[in-house]
Amino acid sequence: MTLEMTGASRREFLTTAGAGGLVIGFSVASKAQAQAPAGGLAAINAYVKVAPDGLVTITSKNPEVGQGIKTMLPMLIAEELDIPWEKVRIEQADSDPAVYGRQFAGGSMATPLHWEEQRRVGAVARAMLIQAAAQAWNCPPGECSTQAGVVLHKASNRKATYGSLAGRCAGITAPDPKTLPLKDPKDYRIIGRPTPQYDTPKIVTGQPLFGIDVRLPGMLYATFEKAPVFGARVASADLAAAQGVKGVRKAFVVEGDPKALHPPAGQIGAGLLPGVAVVADNWWAARKGRDRLNVQWQEHPTSAQSSAGFAAKAKELAAGKPQRNTRNDGDVDAAMKSAAKTVEVAYAYPFLAHAPLEPQNCTAAWKDGKLEIWAPTQNPEPGRQLCARTLGIKPEDVTIHMIRGGGGFGRRLANDYMVEAAWIAREAGAPVKLLWTREDDMRNDIYRPAGFHFLRGGLDAQGDVVAFHDHFVSFGEGTGFAPSAGMGPNEFPGRFVSNCRFDVSVMPLGVPTGPLRAPGSNALAFVMQSFIDELAHAAGADPLAFQLKLLGDKAVVGEAPSAYAAGRMAGVLKAVGEMSGWANRGRLPKGEGLGVGCYYSHLGYFAEVCHVAVSPAGEVKVKKVWVAGDVGRQIINPHGAINQVQGSVLDGLSEALHQKITIENGRAVEGNFDTYPLMRINEAPPVEVKWVLSDNNPTGLGEPALPPVIPALTNAIFAATGKRIRSLPIDASMLKA
Repeated sequence: MTLEMTGASRREFLTTAGAGGLVIGFSVASKAQAQAPAGGLAAINAYVKVAPDGLVTITSKNPEVGQGIKTMLPMLIAEELDIPWEKVRIEQADSDPAVYGRQFAGGSMATPLHWEEQRRVGAVARAMLIQAAAQAWNCPPGECSTQAGVVLHKASNRKATYGSLAGRCAGITAPDPKTLPLKDPKDYRIIGRPTPQYDTPKIVTGQPLFGIDVRLPGMLYATFEKAPVFGARVASADLAAAQGVKGVRKAFVVEGDPKALHPPAGQIGAGLLPGVAVVADNWWAARKGRDRLNVQWQEHPTSAQSSAGFAAKAKELAAGKPQRNTRNDGDVDAAMKSAAKTVEVAYAYPFLAHAPLEPQNCTAAWKDGKLEIWAPTQNPEPGRQLCARTLGIKPEDVTIHMIRGGGGFGRRLANDYMVEAAWIAREAGAPVKLLWTREDDMRNDIYRPAGFHFLRGGLDAQGDVVAFHDHFVSFGEGTGFAPSAGMGPNEFPGRFVSNCRFDVSVMPLGVPTGPLRAPGSNALAFVMQSFIDELAHAAGADPLAFQLKLLGDKAVVGEAPSAYAAGRMAGVLKAVGEMSGWANRGRLPKGEGLGVGCYYSHLGYFAEVCHVAVSPAGEVKVKKVWVAGDVGRQIINPHGAINQVQGSVLDGLSEALHQKITIENGRAVEGNFDTYPLMRINEAPPVEVKWVLSDNNPTGLGEPALPPVIPALTNAIFAATGKRIRSLPIDASMLKA
């Protein structure tokens, strides 16, 4: 099937690469040899391609959803290849785990997983080009060097461009990547240089890049209506009325599987759920046909569930014996009895939707028992397996093209929209683009789960924490948590308080849940860091100094892989204190305050200070946020890194100030941005970022800066007003003077 995009093709540059090009394939599974070109360059099992004119095309293996990976990974390759960035062109890989290994965008894992691997990809290509030159010049490869896309032999004053050598590489065996030396960081010319995102010019000029832009010859458009109560079956639908709309080709019930709402281990998000599909010549006709369906839904056992009911049940469970214990150090009850001061409070946070600006969509084509997919997925291989399993075909008969996503935040780790498009395309007998409405997207999400924490803390006469207890009421069954609804036994300050107990109780849930940017951490940081701030004030202590004292003197607490580098956290806390003028916070005007929060997640250590002003009417204005982060010794692309941190901070502020999903009668109430607002540009504060470098390999930045900003905000509000925020989103009416 031929892909068409409205406007110029993103792959036009391939047609300019004539004979004599080089294709170098590299994967963890197998080290492919260089491939001789056949007329033009073919992007098959390849990371690196060199054209005769010296332009280098680098394939980016992972999905791009705005996190900048399409630029960052090729930067690693280009650095070791020793090619000027200006000569680099980038193309997006298709899903091909046999060549690229696992391809996904999630968990801020691209940097730690690929920091060394992708540099070695470039080193292999460079070594092969040197070998080609050495063979041509009849000299040892060790006498050759490279500079800016040219191989040099200083002894004979000879040089050759990569483009002139490309055709000679086909017969050269690729060396073992592990045997090749990598550059000294002092010699980096690309890594560490602020580099704009490769797709930015096309994004700002409105050129087609996203899943929503895909066009295929003969393509139809589809909508898919699912039950408002998650997983309910269709009782009846007026298919004839829908098919009476001009342009509608077909309307049909998809039986689906209600059990697909709760996926098997290893799958994120639902499979093919029951619903009604409408297929038409254009999307508006499909939408109008859908409006006439008058779908009636069968009763569903979770239709009585509600946010209010969950909150009431959580209080009931908290008043009783916990269902299980996950951490029990010392004797919390005895320590609480002997404490000089005690604090006992409850915290809660709501369900949240992902709300990416591009709603879920997918284009699918079914032909001769094989499926071809164009999807803005974060997680293509599980999508392939889901489609194959649901349609009863082999996984190798499913081809997935990864298209840029307009935001993901974890939502596109699920592939429910992909399997829906696949099923509808097969039934329609034509290529189909499925496009969800905004309401579909918000009311059929895999939500960040709500949660309830009932906390107790004890302080001795010196103001030290001697007891810490959290009874966490969440969702799940038995000893299992619902997806992204858990808390581990090492949650801070576990391991840092001698008498510490974490108890858990769970209640059943019909609402689908899953990862939202910084899953788990985006809620737990609010609770733990806010409560630690409460303990600091109860102790009469400086909250930042209290945090440092709690961290103690050990550089690292615990063993890998769950070790906590307390020294690194102390480093970012001290740095953010200096940046923000924390010591002078007492000089702020009435109604203003600074708050601090810190958190370790996704291998990154972050501390943040928030400056707020609260009006007599309770309106919160965030004036500035300072961020200090430790993600290792090297910032690969400072431009992208700052973007990720600032975006994370604004995302966290938006969640805390505005966002919640309310469940009533088993369904999501909020359906669009009028009831689920995002932060507006006039609300966005300046965000100042400082990197605290440490002797560790670099780690990712998509998520770890988000969690600490929420408690930094709520703690700042307390400093400004004396009123404590213990539930989200922030209710301005509670802050009125």
